[in-house]
Amino acid sequence: MNLDQLTEGASARIVSIDDGAPDLAAKLREIGFCEGDDVQLLTRGPLAGQPLAIRLNRRIIAMRREEARTIQVDQTP
Repeated sequence: MNLDQLTEGASARIVSIDDGAPDLAAKLREIGFCEGDDVQLLTRGPLAGQPLAIRLNRRIIAMRREEARTIQVDQTP
């Protein structure tokens, strides 16, 4: 499943970051996204469900759905 498919409040662990878009993958890694990290989808914005508010470690990051689609996750119970 991709990060943008999580329901609000759900937590997951990052499995991989799609290297199909190398510039975007590099940007996400610079921000701090890394395989094995825990993430949580906090909420979706009011404009067509964007931006997504993602908790990564102890930070909250706003991102577009297209960016979140490149991050594959495994949902944790």
